[in-house]
Amino acid sequence: MNKGSAAAAAQDKKHQEQLRASGDIPKHIAIIMDGNGRWAKKKKLPRVAGHHEGVNSVRDIVEACGELGVKYLTLYTFSTENWRRPKDEVSTLMRLILRALRDERDRLHSNNVRLTCIGDIASLPQDVQDELIDAMEMLRHNTGLTLVLALSYSGRWDILNAVKNIVHDVHSGKIAPSEIRDELISQYLSTKDIPDPDLLIRTSGELRISNFLLWQIAYTELYISDLLWPDFRRRWLYEAIAEFQRRERRFGMVSEQVKSKAKHASPSYVERFSKSASGL
Repeated sequence: MNKGSAAAAAQDKKHQEQLRASGDIPKHIAIIMDGNGRWAKKKKLPRVAGHHEGVNSVRDIVEACGELGVKYLTLYTFSTENWRRPKDEVSTLMRLILRALRDERDRLHSNNVRLTCIGDIASLPQDVQDELIDAMEMLRHNTGLTLVLALSYSGRWDILNAVKNIVHDVHSGKIAPSEIRDELISQYLSTKDIPDPDLLIRTSGELRISNFLLWQIAYTELYISDLLWPDFRRRWLYEAIAEFQRRERRFGMVSEQVKSKAKHASPSYVERFSKSASGL
């Protein structure tokens, strides 16, 4: 490592330490990675160039989240609506996902990252499915950051599947209609083993959710960046987290209630209270 790289690494570590000291690090960050095509267009490059550069942003953000102690990172990798794109672009995206899984899993393994996915995985090409299963199996015993890839995913698809499965279980007598509450619905979603996001980041400046984690982000803090995804690296992740730390999460209460609870509660109680409040 040269002097410049060593200095940059030291400065990055210092920045991370400052973030940990200044407030809570989000347990779960979700990202809508938008702007690959526009990035390429601005540079007069084919759209695929934007997708390739976007992979470099993914690599940097995954590593930074792991170093900070983020527990879950969910990336909106390919939505159900993306199937409507031109066939050539969809084919290119599938090849890029396949290549990224092959190229990155050793790096993920060395960084103690666990991999899982949500979405209609059966709709993906078989070779992508196979590579995804192999990568998840290779990384399943890791104990650091859990990287969640949302592939062929949409929030409405997730909720619709949950409703269908709940109806099936009601008809079969497995559950009673009176048991259907927020907590039960959450257990039928594809994210049933994953806590709801604390922070949702969207790049490219667009002010919409784009059918992503619709149920899960009821109390999530939103952060919109004007940067296009290929330009979004850890420096701007840190800015998003710093902004998250400056906000007061009230979960439907008033400020005085939140401050009173925080003042008198033990850390374990605060965690339990936050979980229960998310269902209000």
